[in-house]
Amino acid sequence: MVNAVTQSILVVGGGMSGLTAAIEAAEAGHEVYLVEKNSYLGGRVAQLHQYFPKLCPPYCGLEINFRRIKNSSKIRFFTMAEVQSVSGQEGNWDVKIKLNPRYVNEKCTGCGKCSEACAMEISNPFNYGMDKIKAVYLPHDMAFPQRYVMDPALAKSPEGQKVKEACPYGAIETDMQPSTVDLTVGAIVWATGWSPYDAKKLDTLGFGTYPNVLTNVMMERLASFGGPTQGKILRPSDAKEPKTVAFVQCAGSRDENNLPFCSSICCMASMKQATYVREQYPDAKIYIFFIDIRAMDRLESFYAKMKEDENIVFFKGKVARIEEDASKNLVLRVEDTTTGTLHQITVDLAVLATGMQPNTSITPAPAPVVCDDYGFIASIEAKPGFYAAGCTRTPAGVSESVQDGTAAALKAIQSVARR
Repeated sequence: MVNAVTQSILVVGGGMSGLTAAIEAAEAGHEVYLVEKNSYLGGRVAQLHQYFPKLCPPYCGLEINFRRIKNSSKIRFFTMAEVQSVSGQEGNWDVKIKLNPRYVNEKCTGCGKCSEACAMEISNPFNYGMDKIKAVYLPHDMAFPQRYVMDPALAKSPEGQKVKEACPYGAIETDMQPSTVDLTVGAIVWATGWSPYDAKKLDTLGFGTYPNVLTNVMMERLASFGGPTQGKILRPSDAKEPKTVAFVQCAGSRDENNLPFCSSICCMASMKQATYVREQYPDAKIYIFFIDIRAMDRLESFYAKMKEDENIVFFKGKVARIEEDASKNLVLRVEDTTTGTLHQITVDLAVLATGMQPNTSITPAPAPVVCDDYGFIASIEAKPGFYAAGCTRTPAGVSESVQDGTAAALKAIQSVARR
């Protein structure tokens, strides 16, 4: 048993599992600090077009959570923030947090005058670099907090002063510096989530070489109204409507040279994205190349419905290579593993279902916790007073991440409530 110095809880990561953990702990009466490295809360879910099980826009769930945060006096959140160090023990953790400069302070009303005065453009990180935005920008239309961000290159340029003068509220600070916050908390929930596996490492599949090869996360943005084509699914090379689309499963996954594990959600994500194409282009032909289809429990009926669509071909085979012809069409070389025959299939657009790489395998947690061979924190209780949630612990969909966030919050509450 421990005597907690404080009953406050730190949650690191503002995606669905982190938001859930923070809100549940706060609504149980605990002071909560929520730390997110991006300039907005919502994580990867905010970048989706639709999500299971209802196939509705992500703001159906995010907006409710943001309202709960706004209405809570127990939650203090930091965006553009990173945990630099953690020391101590259960009930008494000392944490140092670095706050990176946003160059826009709390006076911002979201009026957009700064963006209107800005000529500099940068690649849009929210849309995975598929379009350009002004160098002072709102991260996305429904961003929370609803506050602009300035790119460091603009802040350091002569144009930054012009943008600063355009703000009627004095919200621009081009000389803003990094700062630190020191906290003492009783328990920590680590929910730093995942990153899409780098498809450029898959040199036989053409990503980064052929413009009409996308990843599954890019497809979500392409289908979204806030995406680079305002929701219209078009070929990047020529903005034409695709008549044939290939979804390439296990792109780098279940591969000892890349991600050795199955990310579990990719099959359903590709089937979901096939519905995006079918809704826009009823006559389009879709190929789904797979090793095995992972459709568990209630999602199996969705798979059965997809198989009834005569324009969707489920092809059991591993795509070995993607090449481009003179018309920018893509030629897929694939073996049918049921017959052992080789095929060459030409499509207009290919979507690589890349897996979920845990961010803990890229940036380890700043505390001695045990991770598995793939970089996931090995269990929900990484050590006394330090808990893992969501895709920090295992590949998971949205509903599973919410459940996991609730479980981690309960563990943290039990930890600090001990006497």
